[in-house]
Amino acid sequence: MRMNVSAEPGGVDLPPLSARSVVLSLLLGTHPPELAAKDLVRGLELFGVGGSTVRAALSRMVAAGDLRRTDGGYRLSDRLLERQRRQDDSLHPDARAWDGDWETAVITATGRGPAERAELRTRLSALRLAELREGVWLRPANLGRPWPPDLGDVLQRFTARPAAPARELAASLWPLDVWAETARGLLAHVDRTERPADRMTVLAAVVRHLRADPVLPSSLLPADWPGQALRSTYDHHQRELTETALGPGR
Repeated sequence: MRMNVSAEPGGVDLPPLSARSVVLSLLLGTHPPELAAKDLVRGLELFGVGGSTVRAALSRMVAAGDLRRTDGGYRLSDRLLERQRRQDDSLHPDARAWDGDWETAVITATGRGPAERAELRTRLSALRLAELREGVWLRPANLGRPWPPDLGDVLQRFTARPAAPARELAASLWPLDVWAETARGLLAHVDRTERPADRMTVLAAVVRHLRADPVLPSSLLPADWPGQALRSTYDHHQRELTETALGPGR
């Protein structure tokens, strides 16, 4: 079942959410990510999803490995616990004071097929690195986050200080103006939404967009960077929706 949504703003992709997407949104925003079946059924009523549709979606999600049954409820699978960790990191990144150093990763493995190369690119992008040239990835060293140990099999990591001006280098690596424009469109759309289904849809788009935020030091960002405003807006409205759907304290 797809929920109807209001007209979207220009340049912002807001696909309608399914019952599965709403279940995941509620669980991904809950710590620990476990809810009673009755709470999920009641909560999705706020979004116009009937009980039979919710129960069918829950059964399919268990069969697909998205959820695990617990005593009277459902919990995210181990695979989706990693997705929750990445979402939490996008919403509250561990940004630190920057001393001018850049993290640099140079791919050293050879003989990899297209699928392996694509997977590695996805993983390095998720670590918020950008590709300077083929096989050379970097970013300012202002983030604290774990590196998967197995990446040591395919690349070497260094700390460097490029000769190019840091602000110009950052602007060449990330489409900062495009990201900021989309973020402002999402902020405006959140302000315009009233129905819970519309609000949940735009908040899901906010999470997707924050995954692409490079989380650069403020000295390398354009003026009026909307990253923190987008995070604060998400926190406020997601908490409000969750409490409305599931009750306070969730």
